[in-house]
Amino acid sequence: MLIEIIKALLMGIIEGVTEWLPISSTGHMILAEQIIRFDASEEFMSMFRVVIQLGAILAVVVLFWGKLWPFGLRHGRVISKPPVWSLWFKVVAATLPVLLISPLDGWMEEHFYNYITVAAMLILYGILFIVVENRGASPRVSQLEQIGYREALIIGLWQTLAVIPGTSRSGATIVGGLLLGLSRAAVAEFTFYLAIPVMAGASLLKVVQFVLDGQAMTATETAILVTGCLSAFLVSMAAIRFLMSYVKSHDFKFFGIYRIALGAIVLAVAAITAFA
Repeated sequence: MLIEIIKALLMGIIEGVTEWLPISSTGHMILAEQIIRFDASEEFMSMFRVVIQLGAILAVVVLFWGKLWPFGLRHGRVISKPPVWSLWFKVVAATLPVLLISPLDGWMEEHFYNYITVAAMLILYGILFIVVENRGASPRVSQLEQIGYREALIIGLWQTLAVIPGTSRSGATIVGGLLLGLSRAAVAEFTFYLAIPVMAGASLLKVVQFVLDGQAMTATETAILVTGCLSAFLVSMAAIRFLMSYVKSHDFKFFGIYRIALGAIVLAVAAITAFA
């Protein structure tokens, strides 16, 4: 079991870093799974790849609790915070497009969870990051509070593109936000908040599907899941802090270059695997 826990720890680290940086957690998972092979059922692994995100979500909740909790205390009385409610309504608006296409998730994973699709999306969005940043346009929305329902809905539409493996949910929403004129810091923070309902909902659906299919976790699989979620949480805390600090003085070109390089590596691995 110790070896399996070590593998889960490594996968949690990968998830914690790649979920928030716009570099595609799926692309990294595909590469990692060529080396890190669990002694677990394929049904469990399909659920594990999604539910491990719960640890990453918890990091957002902990780090931004003050901005996310819509209630407070004043003179010993519970008060409501209208700006926080407004933020949540915008998050809901941005989530609606994802709900509409959610039935496609399983089909997309079955037909497009492969090297070629992932590599193509890594490279495509890498190029988009570089092109968008080379425009040199000044942001017209520099504060999170300035994001309107129109911008939220459009960013939500961009988020639906993450149904294609290798796109990166954060990568798609960040590109969409930059094209709308949001500052790097504003779109990055809004992307974190969008992850809460989307990833929590996806995790819940995977667990329900796992149970309804009559599956049950072994003791080893339970340890794998807990370890993966915990390590994803701890690493996500650091990754989110890093990105929020990074975007204050840097653009996203580096991530674009990294995606293109990773896409080339994925294609190389695919070629080696095909001819092995």
